[in-house]
Amino acid sequence: MKEKVLEILEEYCEEALTYDGDSMMEDGIIDSFTVINIVSELEEEFDIEIDAKYVVAENFKNKEAIIGLVERLLEE
Repeated sequence: MKEKVLEILEEYCEEALTYDGDSMMEDGIIDSFTVINIVSELEEEFDIEIDAKYVVAENFKNKEAIIGLVERLLEE
């Protein structure tokens, strides 16, 4: 699962793979359009629904946060 999430991130924003800060959006690594594309790909790949309440900066602050979000949604 983690490898697939990283592949999706690489497709839309290669910089996200090496980013080690706490806010990819604030630091200009990803923008809202990139987040929408990533969400769409994650939903399709893992057959999950990422509700709008989860599409917040906290869940997309870095690759670990995105992986954590997918893990939580897969457990539901």
